[in-house]
Amino acid sequence: MRTLYLLNVTLHVLAAMLWLGGMFFLAAVGGPALRRIDDPVLRGRLFEVIGRAFRRTGWWSILVLVVTGIGNLAFRGLLSNGVIVSRAFWASPFGHTLAAKLVAVAAMLGVSAVHDFVIGPAASRAARDRSPRAATLRSRAAWLARINAGLGVAVVLLAVRLARGG
Repeated sequence: MRTLYLLNVTLHVLAAMLWLGGMFFLAAVGGPALRRIDDPVLRGRLFEVIGRAFRRTGWWSILVLVVTGIGNLAFRGLLSNGVIVSRAFWASPFGHTLAAKLVAVAAMLGVSAVHDFVIGPAASRAARDRSPRAATLRSRAAWLARINAGLGVAVVLLAVRLARGG
């Protein structure tokens, strides 16, 4: 049983590394490199292609994170005997930290969905059409990505706290 738990935790950490690492790579390396491309149509197309590729990887990572996150709760015994639905659990330091992590994860999912399925595609379309709205949409997409990265750091900090007992 311990081996399965450790495998589950390992998959959870690897999926988090892929998702957050991808976000940080795009912010620190990909975006700045692409901004040096003078041709706005080519630059926009490259952002779009990279964004689509990462979107697919990111959402698969999220699926793995949700499944392994539930597994982590089960392996820790929190899904049996009504533990997770008890008032005492949610009043404990561990329960407070888990609640904060779940809220941050939910916020990340919401921000990711808006970025990936609304603002990002709109920014790509506007760039292709050379619309005056393109710069505004790109700026919004960038801010959503920054917010998501900040939430990701918060989730990691809360996960470390949970791993250390809450």
